[in-house]
Amino acid sequence: MGERVGNAETEKAMMNLYAHYGVKKFEDGLFWLKEVADYISYATGVVIPPNKAIVGEYAFAHESGIHTHGVLSDPLTYEPYLPKLVGNVRKLTVGEQSGRAIIKHKIEKLTGKEIPPKDPRLDALLKDIKDVYASGERKSSLREEEFKELVFKAGLAK
Repeated sequence: MGERVGNAETEKAMMNLYAHYGVKKFEDGLFWLKEVADYISYATGVVIPPNKAIVGEYAFAHESGIHTHGVLSDPLTYEPYLPKLVGNVRKLTVGEQSGRAIIKHKIEKLTGKEIPPKDPRLDALLKDIKDVYASGERKSSLREEEFKELVFKAGLAK
């Protein structure tokens, strides 16, 4: 809150000291950062921007194909530390820029079944997802319900 008057943001200062300078003094309390930020937001009425680094709801969100594939292969590819270290969670969303890896991952998570990488229904689902964005009007990621509906339509779940 005080960054507008020259004060450093607490979570950024703490994570900088931890990640870049090896300061472990606060290591046991880092997982409280998100919860404390949320409480302060609630108490003061100051809304935390969803894309705010470290404590924002989408600080660890990934949609594009290359990002989601990288995070699924090795989270440290696009995340300097695991979200749980600061009390946050990773969000992998499906949208216009999503690729096969995230779609396959989300289907497997949804159904509990492994999908062969070359399954033609996966290509059909990817096309259906791209079609949602074809008009250019839709900008946001698919909601879980929308994704599930497309998965059922493609015959990948019952």
